[in-house]
Amino acid sequence: MTGILREIGMIARALDSISNIEFKEYDLTKGQYLYLVRICENPGIIQEKVAEMIKVDRTTAARAIKKLEINGFVEKKEDKENKKIKKLFPTDKGKTVYPLIKREHDHSNLVALAGFSESEAEILEDLLQRARKNIEKDREYVKKGNKRQY
Repeated sequence: MTGILREIGMIARALDSISNIEFKEYDLTKGQYLYLVRICENPGIIQEKVAEMIKVDRTTAARAIKKLEINGFVEKKEDKENKKIKKLFPTDKGKTVYPLIKREHDHSNLVALAGFSESEAEILEDLLQRARKNIEKDREYVKKGNKRQY
């Protein structure tokens, strides 16, 4: 049972590596596609929420989003009521690349689940969601400055 997180990590790194190679021609590097997808699927989202969705710290998200902005994939717009709030929106360039990213994602899902029955795929998704929720609790605990007991 100790190999589960290793397997999840290897899958995640392999998929990230594939995506970074395939999206390089669009000037998307180092996982930036993850941010672009969240922004395209949630136009007007704020940076902190994107960071929360991807499970990274705000500084990491800020750097990635800044690069997306510089490369013309997203733009920040001030909130009409609160000028301090900057909302994120995909540009035309970002909207053009999004379907390609989505297609890659769908293909990777098919490849990963080849040979699985529909019920096995559903069970796997349910189990992984449960594991993620368990980890999210620990992440929040540690983010608040607490130390986990090993």
